[in-house]
Amino acid sequence: MAAAKHIDIVIGGGGMVGLTLALAFARGGLKVVIADPVLASTKTDAAFDGRVSAFSYSSVRMLETLGVWDELKSRAQPINDILVTDAKLGEAPSPFSLHFDHREIGMPMGYIAENRDIRKALLACVARARTISLECPASVTGSEPASHAIGITLDTGKTFRTPLFIGAEGRESASRERMGIGVIEWSYPQRGIVTTVAHERPHRGCAYEHFLPSGPFAILPMTGNRSSLVWTEREQLAGAMLKLPQADFEAEVARRFGSHLGAVHADGPRWSYPLRFHLARAWVRENFALVGDAAHGIHPIAGQGLNLGFKDVAALAEVALDAARLGLEYGSLEALRRYERWRRFDSFTLAAATDALNRLFSNDFAPLRVARDIGLGVVDSIGPLRRFFMRHAGGDIGKLPRLLRGEAA
Repeated sequence: MAAAKHIDIVIGGGGMVGLTLALAFARGGLKVVIADPVLASTKTDAAFDGRVSAFSYSSVRMLETLGVWDELKSRAQPINDILVTDAKLGEAPSPFSLHFDHREIGMPMGYIAENRDIRKALLACVARARTISLECPASVTGSEPASHAIGITLDTGKTFRTPLFIGAEGRESASRERMGIGVIEWSYPQRGIVTTVAHERPHRGCAYEHFLPSGPFAILPMTGNRSSLVWTEREQLAGAMLKLPQADFEAEVARRFGSHLGAVHADGPRWSYPLRFHLARAWVRENFALVGDAAHGIHPIAGQGLNLGFKDVAALAEVALDAARLGLEYGSLEALRRYERWRRFDSFTLAAATDALNRLFSNDFAPLRVARDIGLGVVDSIGPLRRFFMRHAGGDIGKLPRLLRGEAA
């Protein structure tokens, strides 16, 4: 490792969280290397990923501060309303529902954007950043302790020496495994089906979370008269649904979608993703930290996966940059444990909440159905409680890092 190049930060993984974190560190004056095995042109291709992501308004504030939002906002759809309903398949929804109206808080509750558009915006900003180097395609193949640093080896043969190496490779994080960090994990007996549909009537920025016995059926507004469906189906049925002829598939969509937006038809490929839960048993080691899906993976029932990763970005950037400005070792275990304490409990709380919500609503047990429907009605009828949940969905609860408040890290 004697010939290794010194770099302030090395990030393994160039997904949405890793790229955003690199921009946050670069804004703070640090030099960053990102090692990503997937070509940028592949990640931004329409065939690579059919999903969309929801941004809370605190996440939007961070993207504005980092200069990303100007690249993305024309391709992002504001979320003006959220309607939560419960029903059996083929039957009318329960009379009890929950409605979040953005006029109560004076701003959109968030935005929806296609993942490929998010990546395009982030990559454009990274390309303009003089202190970020994107090594792509490249994978981290080795990491070994050095004096107050970690030595990093890429499969391209390049080597680096860094005070802080960050694992951001996603759920199957190789760096997490190399660091000997285990996970608590399980799989759900469900699969996520994702597709885009076009519809006759405008959605007016309303997102729907329709709870069915097999799991939540989310209708997420996109730009134009389009919506993204995140359809949670039982594992044993999901494969058959994906193989249906187009007309039959659209009929199944219509059964769940309803007629409120007129006729609907599939407007793109169908994707399918396994649904799993995991939490890392530790988030940091000396000169090492986990962020995003490498640290946690939650059920998509609340659409908070990317926002959870963005909270990691904001907290880690603040902790490390504060230490660097004071001349302290920002990769030391002492500094990084502040980040771990800040983010671990919040992530556990949200992961447990989404797991409980999925188990509560993904069934057809009559007494439980009555209780949960009444619960939706109670929350809807109490203004302060309803607005609290709206602020929580907007990521505006608790001690927020500076970036999520719209301030420089």
